[in-house]
Amino acid sequence: MCLARNSKSSLGFTLIELLIVIAILGILAVAVLSVINPIEQINRGRDTGSKSDAEQLIGATERYYAFKGYYPWQLGASSLNVAITPMVEVTTAAQTFGGDAQPLLTNISTGATSEVKSAFISRITSATYRRLSIYHRGTSGDSTYVCYKPQSGAFRDEAWSRCKAGGLPTDFPTTGCPADNTCTNAANADTATGCYLCLP
Repeated sequence: MCLARNSKSSLGFTLIELLIVIAILGILAVAVLSVINPIEQINRGRDTGSKSDAEQLIGATERYYAFKGYYPWQLGASSLNVAITPMVEVTTAAQTFGGDAQPLLTNISTGATSEVKSAFISRITSATYRRLSIYHRGTSGDSTYVCYKPQSGAFRDEAWSRCKAGGLPTDFPTTGCPADNTCTNAANADTATGCYLCLP
């Protein structure tokens, strides 16, 4: 006895059913991407890296000062050239800073102190790296500031809020905040592209 096969049960998805499933998956993918915002996440990761590098550069500078009794941009303890003003962008390992024109990065990465590895210097001076800038007003008791321009919304909001709130230390850099009008006059953090985030 021969049984007739149910022709409907042997069929796969129809073209319309496949298109509906693909459309639903596409809508879900767009919804997920809009929630996690991958560009913001990438920028936030880069800003976190810049912040970490800024902290490392400040730490190396302070350790050098504690060991030698003068900053790595000074010739020696008797030098009065403490200031790095205005804020200077760090571009090369051999770049000189301050009135004594000393190679800051070379000094903190070589010799008896060797506060940072040469790989760190290579990274922060590479052409593709988002630049750090350094500032020191030069008055006794002042802090050394290392700054960068944040790209992510979260970090830019932090920099803009700090500028707008006022009450910044008297030794705070005058570039990017508070003197730079592109920061202080910005209506919100999204348009505050001139704001620097400065550490400490």
